[in-house]
Amino acid sequence: MAVQPSQAPLKRPTMADVAERAGVSRTLVSTIFRGIPGASAKTRERVMKAADELGYRPDVAAQMLRRTRSRNLGVLFTSRHAFDLEFIEELYPAAEKYGYHLVLGAMTATRDEYKAVEELLGYHSEALILLGPDLDAKQLNALAASVPVIEVARVVKRAKIDVVRTDDESGVGQAVDHLVGFGHRRIIHIDGGHMPSATERRTGYEKAMASHGLADNVKVIPGDYTEESGAAAAAEILTWDDRPTAVIAGNDRCALGLLDTLRRGGVRVPEDISVVGYDDSRLARLSFVDLTSVRQDVRKMAELAVLAASQRLDENRTETQSFVLEPTLTVRTSTGPAPA
Repeated sequence: MAVQPSQAPLKRPTMADVAERAGVSRTLVSTIFRGIPGASAKTRERVMKAADELGYRPDVAAQMLRRTRSRNLGVLFTSRHAFDLEFIEELYPAAEKYGYHLVLGAMTATRDEYKAVEELLGYHSEALILLGPDLDAKQLNALAASVPVIEVARVVKRAKIDVVRTDDESGVGQAVDHLVGFGHRRIIHIDGGHMPSATERRTGYEKAMASHGLADNVKVIPGDYTEESGAAAAAEILTWDDRPTAVIAGNDRCALGLLDTLRRGGVRVPEDISVVGYDDSRLARLSFVDLTSVRQDVRKMAELAVLAASQRLDENRTETQSFVLEPTLTVRTSTGPAPA
């Protein structure tokens, strides 16, 4: 009697099959199955329905293998800010010191923090180091429920995460003190808008001016952390009859746009107007810029961020910590005595 060929075994549905059926990425499916917040209720329901229709069941053995530590630290940053890029450079040796690897996730004009975080989690990042995203305390707490989160260079209230930052109020206060010491009274500030630490820098300016009896001279020009905002502020200043004798920019990029436009408008720096930046980035140190700027200790901040992650992951620390570093003012040729 002829032997009938055995029937080929049915192919077991995979996570990729579920993603295709639900019309989402495989990373998002993985995120949902691991219980990590981020996906909407509607998307989560669609994914679970697709899994049920396909008969998909998570591979327990594979899950056990994935629990082996990756020692990856996910870093969320934006390539538009010089501070972020310098911080990442310092982060590599710090991560190596503690035995960790870095996985980078960039925010761009077409790629928000949610997409970047989803990808970082997809690469099995054990902790996340965030450089100034727009996530609020509720969203940060939801994220911290699945992995340790360390926020860098931003004040975060009511979130159960670790923070590494500079005392920005003190930094701008030092800039005001420096200018007042040069005899300046008409000192204005270009605001950083909704950018990280902008509120603290503005508050530091207002408090320092008041401490010198110059509260009536306080003037803030709206801006952000770009050259364009500095150029726009300079163009406005050039139309004034009563110009300031000194300007404190929100950061070095803003100061660079300010310097260029002022000089093109015939203003001498520092003879007519002194200019101060913030971050003491490579831009400030360029010989043709030579910008007085508030320095953040980027190397120390990077080491503290990795240390915080290591304490969470290797030492099982559960209480939140906030590391606040004191900035210093680096004086260069963009500031000088107030004009007579």
